[in-house]
Amino acid sequence: MKARFALIIAALLAACSPAQGEDLVSGLSQDVIQITSNYTGTDIVVFGAIENRSVLAPNPADIVVLVRGPDVDMTVRKKERVAGIWLNNHGVVMEGVPTFYFLASTRPLNEIASKATLARYGIALENLEPRADSARTAAIAEPYVRALVRHKTLEGLYNENIAGVEFLSPALFRTRVPVPASVVRGQYNAQVFLFRDGAVVSAQSTPLFVDQTGLERRLFNFAHLQPLSYGIFTVLMATLLGWASSFFFRRNA
Repeated sequence: MKARFALIIAALLAACSPAQGEDLVSGLSQDVIQITSNYTGTDIVVFGAIENRSVLAPNPADIVVLVRGPDVDMTVRKKERVAGIWLNNHGVVMEGVPTFYFLASTRPLNEIASKATLARYGIALENLEPRADSARTAAIAEPYVRALVRHKTLEGLYNENIAGVEFLSPALFRTRVPVPASVVRGQYNAQVFLFRDGAVVSAQSTPLFVDQTGLERRLFNFAHLQPLSYGIFTVLMATLLGWASSFFFRRNA
């Protein structure tokens, strides 16, 4: 009797559950960016589709795209006037600072989800909170973090594009991500979030690699893999070029 009752309850729960939840599929127009001597920046396209999209849902689905670059440790210093001279004085060491941060969404973030939900997933520059153990309290580190965000924004490395995600159809979407010439080499991650009713329904992450090629790549590898030989080579080259230039200038004189 108990076994039959359990089977009936299981069947009722299966019948009452939704047929299939919404899922997300996304990709990149290119997953490798090659930096050469004439590289001046490029754009990549993040695109995707919502599978099993619910057309009966009362509220629209929202997409948030977040492309984040390699995390590094960085020291931010405060300029202070000492004896009439402006000097870089007190500083805060921050760990896990993204070198690149781009965000695009279908509409303003405060209309998509609550501040707590956005902070949980690190969405929005205001939720960028690198570790700052050198500061005694979070309040002391806060102005340094904001200054870092302002500086990176002016350099074009941090960017928020509200309403930058375009729906091509009820299920297909895309957005363009500008990649400036000043980006560093390394692995980036393109994260796509599907929001429904203020909650993340699905998410997907795709790696993006920025690398050097050609002569720049060989010089970079030479400098980092054989630093002593690279130093000796540069000194010899500088000496040779200095001697050659002085020799030709003496002849012309």
